[in-house]
Amino acid sequence: MSMDVAPRLDIDVLLDDPQTRIVVCCGSGGVGKTTTAAALGVRAAERGRKVVVLTIDPARRLAQSMGIDALDNIPRRVDGIGDGNGGELHAMMLDMKRTFDEFVEAHADPERARAILANPFYQSLSAGFAGTQEYMAMEKLGQLRARDEWDLIIVDTPPSRSALDFLDAPKRLGSFLDGKFIKVLMAPAKVGGKAGMKFLNVGVSMMTGTVSKVLGGQLMRDVQTFAAAMDTMFGGFRTRAEATYRLLQAPGTAFLVVAAPERDALREAAYFVERLAADRMPLAGLVLNRVHGSGAEQLSAERALAAAEILTLTGDPADPADAADAADAADPADPDDAADPDDALANVAEGSDPAKNDAGAENLADGGFVDPPSGNAQARNPSAAVPDVSPTSAERLAAGLLRLHAERMQVLGREQRTHDRFTALHPEVPVAQVAALPGDVHDLAGLRAIGDRLAVPVERTKRAG
Repeated sequence: MSMDVAPRLDIDVLLDDPQTRIVVCCGSGGVGKTTTAAALGVRAAERGRKVVVLTIDPARRLAQSMGIDALDNIPRRVDGIGDGNGGELHAMMLDMKRTFDEFVEAHADPERARAILANPFYQSLSAGFAGTQEYMAMEKLGQLRARDEWDLIIVDTPPSRSALDFLDAPKRLGSFLDGKFIKVLMAPAKVGGKAGMKFLNVGVSMMTGTVSKVLGGQLMRDVQTFAAAMDTMFGGFRTRAEATYRLLQAPGTAFLVVAAPERDALREAAYFVERLAADRMPLAGLVLNRVHGSGAEQLSAERALAAAEILTLTGDPADPADAADAADAADPADPDDAADPDDALANVAEGSDPAKNDAGAENLADGGFVDPPSGNAQARNPSAAVPDVSPTSAERLAAGLLRLHAERMQVLGREQRTHDRFTALHPEVPVAQVAALPGDVHDLAGLRAIGDRLAVPVERTKRAG
């Protein structure tokens, strides 16, 4: 099976469709999700869409590439994008704690909100509790969608060890905050007064005492105070997580799985494709970043290495293309084959055989030789007895380039085999291949170049084997 078998993902059709309201870029770490999300945003805005890109990438590369000093929890307009065609591009980076604070302020009265925001346990939870970043990313997505200020929202999912955390973590955090453990901690505050203390002493004191020993008494009190203050909000966490999940399943949402043509990245991509299908999430296709190509794919790695070897041994022919032909046409059985260095030396030596030169050669003193054109006897130079057949600098350069080409062709072969395995597992998944750029993307021009490559298929010739 060839890389050409997979159906092609038409990015422009996806971005131009007014029914597409949310695009989620997901995948394992280090495969270019942030760059892909930014490039999609630039391309969609320049095609007339009003776009906001939400990134959770702490490296802040998105701000730098868009010419913005810094991104925060508020969408910022990107200048010079979409002017004249009605399109706009805004960008923002998730502030996890600020988003959590906004959630509290929106769902609690001012006095209770102040108590929650000042609670040490809440401050730890909102700053880095497992799953909080993913939950708040989905919370911010829900907020942006509800505002209805943009007709396209592009989400760059959080960097994580496993791309599946993006789907699982919000549900886990919602279950924790709405779970039995928190409700038990809330029980004393709910009952109140002496009755509450009796209830605590009778039913819960053993459990809380054990937990206090593990967590520490002060932390336990902070958790109980937090639970009491959050009483009216716990049900909202799970409800909003479920609402966001339904939003991700809606027809206007499109998931793009982003990967590199590497074994681990495509294995993760295949797992994510299966998970999205199991959860009935709409998959638009696979974006395969950093795909390598060559302008001379007709020259295989084997032929290139053989030609480089010939140039290294003989220094002839000077033209690498001729050397490649010689690598195919050389016949070791032919005694006159000039590609054989031993034959070359023999032919040169034959021309300097004293028995076949002018008659004056028989009168030479020991160690002398005759220059046939002039007939003059000269002293023999031992270093000139064997002709120099070492490659010239140009030939060494050509041999080095041939070896580089062979390495590139080997990389192409590995990429093709890796992608073929993915296609064999999921032949129905459309693919957009992005040709590798010579350097990093750090400005709008680079993002436009990525967008162009997303929309134009990589030209690959079918190779045998």
